[in-house]
Amino acid sequence: QVQLVESGGGLVEAGGSLRLSCVASGRTFSSYAMGWFRQAPGKEREFVATINWTGSSPYYAGSVKGRFTISRDNAKNTVYLQMNSLKPEDTAVYYCAARSYNIASRSEDYEYWGQGTQVTVSS
Repeated sequence: QVQLVESGGGLVEAGGSLRLSCVASGRTFSSYAMGWFRQAPGKEREFVATINWTGSSPYYAGSVKGRFTISRDNAKNTVYLQMNSLKPEDTAVYYCAARSYNIASRSEDYEYWGQGTQVTVSS
């Protein structure tokens, strides 16, 4: 089992930045690929970014590429999502997720989920 706890969400003006963190506990964090997803009110959960267990080969959704950066620190059992140039359409609950083996962009491929953290971007 892996337990995931996100933090760092909040209210920010358009153009601003936030950094989300997700701390993992339980089984060996470094063996898992990690992902960030988000869900806006009335919409389906969507993929944001993913990173493999070494911290290389990040992959992003087109809507966030160039603005968001995913990274991880295996010594701290933590994955981050640095979000810059935020837009109102980035408003959502952001979830981190873990899966064995390689990176993936489908939510159904992830085994473990955090409880989510709210990000609100005002215009």
